[in-house]
Amino acid sequence: MKKKIAIVDYGSGNQRSLYNLIKYLGYDPVITDELSIIERSEILILPGVGSFSGLMTKLKNKNLIKILNEQVIIKKKKYLGICVGMQILAKKGYEFGERDGLGWIDGEVSKIISKNLPLPHVGWNNIEKKKSHILCSDLDNESDFYFVNSYSIKKYNNNDIIAFTNYNEKFPSIINKDNIYGLQFHPEKSQICGKIILKNFFEL
Repeated sequence: MKKKIAIVDYGSGNQRSLYNLIKYLGYDPVITDELSIIERSEILILPGVGSFSGLMTKLKNKNLIKILNEQVIIKKKKYLGICVGMQILAKKGYEFGERDGLGWIDGEVSKIISKNLPLPHVGWNNIEKKKSHILCSDLDNESDFYFVNSYSIKKYNNNDIIAFTNYNEKFPSIINKDNIYGLQFHPEKSQICGKIILKNFFEL
């Protein structure tokens, strides 16, 4: 029996490309903002595009914050946040002003100190595994993924970090706390490595 997967639709983002990849992997996701469908789903995915404050505003306007808390924190459903969808897991963000996040993990989101490197950080970069995890099965320690980000999670709990990426400064690129997972990169743009990590996630 196939798992019920909901890609949470908050009004913008690249849901379709992620949807197509998940279908390719043999699963049957649905893109939705309907509370009843989210309640019936076993896995929730939030593919974030845009800013920390912008995403939190859209979730609030669509009355999605309460149901996400209920389904992920209380009912312990598996959650995957991608890019900004991972960043809003933190307690606070400073993109376009200070804004509270979901607060599911420790941390604050602020701009990458890139020095002479351009921002946003766009393109291929490798991960450095901090610890062994089934999510990274069949991935090399320096597997490349596709990033688009100017901000990263800081003041994090080391226990929540699976892997880091370096772009002048080291930042978390794969996180996990209990049933909550986050990827700073875009698996749907990361070719074979993106397929592997998504497949691993669905098989957890």
